[in-house]
Amino acid sequence: MESQRILGRTGIPVSAMGLGCWAIGGPFWLDGKADGWGAVDDQESIRAVHLAMEAGINFFDSADVYGAGHSETVLGQALKGRRHQAVIATKFGYTFDPDSRRAEGCDVTPDYIRRACEASLRRLDTDYIDLYLLHVGMLSPAQADEVAQTLQDLQALGRIRAFGWSTDDPGSARRWTAKPHFCAVEHDLNLFHDASELIAICDIHSLASINRTPLAMGLLSGKFNADSRLPVDDVRGSGHEWVAYFENGRPRPEFLERLAAVREILTSKGRSLTQGALAWIWGRSPRTIPIPGFKTATQVEENVKAMDFGPLSLEQMQEIERLLSLKPGKIVASA
Repeated sequence: MESQRILGRTGIPVSAMGLGCWAIGGPFWLDGKADGWGAVDDQESIRAVHLAMEAGINFFDSADVYGAGHSETVLGQALKGRRHQAVIATKFGYTFDPDSRRAEGCDVTPDYIRRACEASLRRLDTDYIDLYLLHVGMLSPAQADEVAQTLQDLQALGRIRAFGWSTDDPGSARRWTAKPHFCAVEHDLNLFHDASELIAICDIHSLASINRTPLAMGLLSGKFNADSRLPVDDVRGSGHEWVAYFENGRPRPEFLERLAAVREILTSKGRSLTQGALAWIWGRSPRTIPIPGFKTATQVEENVKAMDFGPLSLEQMQEIERLLSLKPGKIVASA
């Protein structure tokens, strides 16, 4: 497959797969529950980023709230001396206390956005952000217009190159399609959760489709079975209602059944399950850019090798759709 895709209307070439930097932020809390992925080793995170870059990955997606700023800090350290080789996306909108590492609410006022942008620039140790994404999934039309104007002002100042919206709401995505520097929608996409309307919007308006949860929070890696149990310091085991693929730290049985139904197709040509799940995403549209998360260099190595295989064929995509349609009770993730 082609190893690069274009970041929406920007003309900026990015690797066909990026790295999602949520997990490397380490522990933080939302509503009194863990919202990170457990303890992390910062040196291992940096080593993983370096390995990815050596393998041709240049796109990294973070957010200021991940680890209450720690994800951006670690990414900035990893890219020191290599910033020109990377395309950085980060997000804003959720407020947090860096000392207690608690997410506290949201703020999308112009003054807050400008301050959040400057804080992200400092943590990332850079003087510009390639793609600045609104992290709050839905706003009123008036709020959305005000945010877009603020982002256009930041682009004019050279603080950001382009902007996007992390949202699973098609109406929100459509709201900004006429904005000149709007170039990407970041949304959930995996073979348990299709997003055909959002992909169509991206195709029609030449936007990048950046895909979070490409591995269904790890369930599509095949590492879990009915006996698996994740701890409460992991977002998948902490009891958040919006975690669709796990319940009380256990993988939901309906998803294990659905994975079993398509396992043979996903592992065709010697792919691992992870690599097959990424191949499905590439098969959905030439604009899709999956951003699987990572905590170790070994995970990154497996993810990167998916690009050697390329997308699933049209016939395989159709067969997966047929097989999954036979499985009742499809549940999709919420934003």
